[in-house]
Amino acid sequence: MTEWEKAQAGYLYDANYEPALLKMRDDCAQLCYEYNLCRPSQYERQQEIIRKILGSVKGRLYITPPFYCDYGVNISVGNNFYTNHNCTILDGAKVTFGDNVFIAPNCVFSTAGHPLDVEQRNLGLEIALPITVGDNVWIGAQVCVLPGVTIGSNTVIGAGSVVNKDIPDGVIAVGNPCKVLRKITEEDKNKGLTTKIVSLLDCELSNINHVIKRTLNRA
Repeated sequence: MTEWEKAQAGYLYDANYEPALLKMRDDCAQLCYEYNLCRPSQYERQQEIIRKILGSVKGRLYITPPFYCDYGVNISVGNNFYTNHNCTILDGAKVTFGDNVFIAPNCVFSTAGHPLDVEQRNLGLEIALPITVGDNVWIGAQVCVLPGVTIGSNTVIGAGSVVNKDIPDGVIAVGNPCKVLRKITEEDKNKGLTTKIVSLLDCELSNINHVIKRTLNRA
């Protein structure tokens, strides 16, 4: 069994001194470097490079540079995938994102874990456990998702959270460690609609006041 096969099976493996893995990471680092140096106007070039980096792309995606990952081949993204600046994915194991996943700046998804035993750790041994993120998930800024975690569909993870355990579908979860705050309900749709209506009314009132002031100044 190769070190890569051990990693995919969830066994301790040599992540730091195995030549084949070092070569894979070097190749991926080169592609990430090229991606991060693209001009914002070089959209087609960005798409070409990022699709070389990632293992599987279902459809439309955009990753705002800079972006970093270890291997790339273990990352699978669904349709309409977006990350903001400075996303890091340590993909020693599979990292799978569903459709319509939005990720705020400075987030980390780490499948990598280290032995508690100092002798094993100093030998460069690691373990990698997969991360899965469902459909329609919004992840706030500076969230850290740890090895082996599954985040359910239709869920929101609050900014600054450290997600060390599975989070179910359809909830708001936040904190360090991340815990479920409450379920997302139909009332949340109404809150969003109410906010939009109030915003539109405020804008309209502002326009009306502007017209009134301009008319009075002319009088």
